[in-house]
Amino acid sequence: MPHTESDEVSDTTRVFAALADDTRWQILQRLGRSPASASALASEFTVSRQAIAKHLAVLEACDLVTSERVGRELRFSAAGSRLSAVGRTLDAVGSGWDRRLEAIKNAAEQSR
Repeated sequence: MPHTESDEVSDTTRVFAALADDTRWQILQRLGRSPASASALASEFTVSRQAIAKHLAVLEACDLVTSERVGRELRFSAAGSRLSAVGRTLDAVGSGWDRRLEAIKNAAEQSR
């Protein structure tokens, strides 16, 4: 089934909803520096391991983090490609607004 613009908007909305939580944003920033397990992250944050696991599940559901089994441990990493895609979406929105504002400015100047 092809990926539609509506799917992209929904995905982007889920990403922003996930990142609206300050703890998830901090976890994502931390994982951007190096991979870590939920237990390691729990030792660095002021929330329980269970809460970290829930935050990681939300981030993973939005494809913002990936997990890899290393021995008995599940290590999480930030998914740069997903963040880049979100950045491109924001750039496209910004460009659209820039074009609209330029058109308004031109129309206002021509009506003088």
